[in-house]
Amino acid sequence: MSRSYIFWLMLASFGGSIAMMVPLSYGIALRLSELAPGREEVLGYITGSAQLVFLVLSPMIGIWSDRFRSRLGRRAPFLFLGAAVGLVGLVIIGLAPSIPLIAVGWIIGMLGWSTTGAAVQNIQADKLPENQRGKVSALTGLMTQIAPVLGIGIAYAVSSSTFLVFLVPGLIGAVLLVLFPLIKPEGSSKNITVDSSVTLRKVVAGYGFNPRKYPDFAWNWLGRFFFFFGLYFNTTFGTFFYAQRLDLPVREVAGVVATVGMLGVVAAAGGALLGGFLSDKLKRRRLFVIIAAILFVAGAIFEAFAYSLPQLIVGAVLMQLAIAVFATVNQAMVFAILPNRSEAGRYMAVVAFAQKIPSAVAPLIAPLIITIGAVGADKNYTALYLGGAVLALVGGLIILFKVKSVR
Repeated sequence: MSRSYIFWLMLASFGGSIAMMVPLSYGIALRLSELAPGREEVLGYITGSAQLVFLVLSPMIGIWSDRFRSRLGRRAPFLFLGAAVGLVGLVIIGLAPSIPLIAVGWIIGMLGWSTTGAAVQNIQADKLPENQRGKVSALTGLMTQIAPVLGIGIAYAVSSSTFLVFLVPGLIGAVLLVLFPLIKPEGSSKNITVDSSVTLRKVVAGYGFNPRKYPDFAWNWLGRFFFFFGLYFNTTFGTFFYAQRLDLPVREVAGVVATVGMLGVVAAAGGALLGGFLSDKLKRRRLFVIIAAILFVAGAIFEAFAYSLPQLIVGAVLMQLAIAVFATVNQAMVFAILPNRSEAGRYMAVVAFAQKIPSAVAPLIAPLIITIGAVGADKNYTALYLGGAVLALVGGLIILFKVKSVR
């Protein structure tokens, strides 16, 4: 890929991340603090339900994307459609007068922005040669780390209007996602020869694969599953966590999250670039995966026992570093072990299950964990963060010892 193509790919990754992560990490919590103060567990139910819906639909979207024929290509139409649907969802949340409508809005928004994210990853799976996978994964991964932090800073600047907290990041994301295929056209897919029929059997088959035939793909999937389960344990309630540990109102937490996040971006930048570029140069992926898991454990332990801003910063920086290294290097691994590159959309959707299932289930389990031994309004975030650390370590160990075809 040319430098200019990679640049616009990075901007598209930035756009998709800012549009989805600002509502997920701050906006929805803000709306709940207005409509249902003190009911933090509702956040888990809303985000988990939206993830479940996309989990069911993602293989169908992937199969449809693989077989889509248009002069714009296979993936570009899903960038356009996803951005439009995502914006509609954010508008609904920003104006919703009740919790059920917020839930409906986020289901729609999550479906839209996740579709754009899948399209960006499918483009990389289609086009990236082996010698660029680590580097480009690092650069796009860096954008997904920077976007939420800058987005929350923007949200804080317009926080006097809750509606703008959702609309502004959404508009930024939609513009960048739409510009990418307009400036760097994918090319027509009308002449690509692939079975375009979509039967019920193919859709059902799209939800799985043969682990005996593709053992490395299967073990990597399982390792990702455990790592992301630990991650979503420790990120779902971030806004409420900071509010409790620093004794701040939820509306004022955005400034803290943005400040902590900016420091985390420095760590994420180093992690993504070093992990991606060094893993390409050394031709070693698994080593960096286990390093990421160990760093995540260290960060989660710091967070679990943090009751001051400096402690929270140390924990957050370590976790951001770990997430950036893992996401960058493991994405390069995924591109290397895809069972069938001509069906990249389908198999990338299966890979996404390893992240989407935890993102759906963890927020539903986490509310139960934070109530264990809770005293008054204070939730048991210590148990939640320690549990996430254990799961992430298990994921790293599975990939280290079980994935054989990638060094």
